[in-house]
Amino acid sequence: MLTILGISLIIIGLLSFILKLVLKPNKLIDWFNKKRSLQITIIGLIMSAFTGMFFYADAGTAYAVQYVTGGDKMITTQGVKLKWWGRIIPLSYETSIKDIITAPKEELPRNGQGIYNRKAQKWEFSDAIKAEISTSVIVGVNINDEAVFLNMADRNRSEAKLIYGRVLPNIDAAIKNTCKLMDAQDYISGQASDFDRYFRDQLENGMYQVELYYESDNNNEIVGDTSTVRQIKIGKSSKQKKFRIKRDSSGEIIRDNSNTLKQYGLKIYQAQVTGIDWEESFDKRLDLQKNEVAQTQLEKQQAEREYYRAKKEVAKGESEKAKERARLEKIQIQQTIEAETQAKVAGFNLIKEKKQFEVEQFKAKSKKVAADAQYYENAKLVSAGLTPQEKAEWNYKTTVGVAQQLKDLSLPQTYIDGGTNGSNGNLLQSLIGADLAKKMMNNGVKE
Repeated sequence: MLTILGISLIIIGLLSFILKLVLKPNKLIDWFNKKRSLQITIIGLIMSAFTGMFFYADAGTAYAVQYVTGGDKMITTQGVKLKWWGRIIPLSYETSIKDIITAPKEELPRNGQGIYNRKAQKWEFSDAIKAEISTSVIVGVNINDEAVFLNMADRNRSEAKLIYGRVLPNIDAAIKNTCKLMDAQDYISGQASDFDRYFRDQLENGMYQVELYYESDNNNEIVGDTSTVRQIKIGKSSKQKKFRIKRDSSGEIIRDNSNTLKQYGLKIYQAQVTGIDWEESFDKRLDLQKNEVAQTQLEKQQAEREYYRAKKEVAKGESEKAKERARLEKIQIQQTIEAETQAKVAGFNLIKEKKQFEVEQFKAKSKKVAADAQYYENAKLVSAGLTPQEKAEWNYKTTVGVAQQLKDLSLPQTYIDGGTNGSNGNLLQSLIGADLAKKMMNNGVKE
């Protein structure tokens, strides 16, 4: 700007000298006297010289300075720099390039240094479905290698030419190839990440060479360590044309390296799809699919609910059965314990009775032994003969014993006999004997 202003002042100063000599004097020409014309010319020369010698380098921008002598230099630091009336080519360290899906009357954001926006284009997938695809790409220049940077600046001469002439065509080619390799249905079914991977791989390493095939001839495609999800059944009758990545005999990807970004020293920092606007027919199909999926999910949930309800009833029955079984087992255990207890008590009683029997048997044997011993002793005493005193004691004990027995005997107070006279004597003798026995008993008691 200063250069243009300086040149303009030089032209005005020189032109005022010439017009003063040619035209008739007037107020305007009289104002441009020799002194003022000279001052204007000198100011123009100073401004032109200053802007020709110096320029200000902005932060985040690399400059290729091409001198009038034929040399060039890369400048990457900010501040006032010398250019010696040479040409400068500014290039941003990182340049943002976006394809934006806009509404019918919506305007794109303004472009600026390092920012380039354009309206998203429609692209066709392999199943003939079209969609507007918005992308976001960030490209960086190589400032670590001065020779590569200066060569790129010399070949492109401006950042705009580099973006519009080199980068954007590569982005378009990468999107086109990626769309060829994928169905729209595949994209919405989970291969969106593969789309981004194909897109960035081609921008970084060169465009794929693709070849035509039919679905029955398809094999899994591998890029780096990634395998495509598409599975094609052998023998499928569809003759729809498909494309796949072309490979050499060793399985390596064949690329078109005639116009890659690598040869300009550009690096891809970001490359991804930020949005897709499908054509109306596919949107309707998606809505139908969503409704079908929702209905299927609803039916599935209902079936699962019925299934779990049935399992709940079965579990409830099993729970009740388990409770009843536990209750019966508890009763059975109680009965078993009671039976075992009774058996043990009976066993203890049997042992007790047996021991008691043995005790009684032992007592009986003891009594028998004692009686036998007494009998033996008495027999010995009889056989050996008793003294008069011993005989008197023996008789006394015998009389006492007999009396004790007769005392316990109850005789009738009245006796009526209806027999003959011949039997009266026997009855009287019996009564007398009884009376004598009574007296003996009484005497024995008194004594």
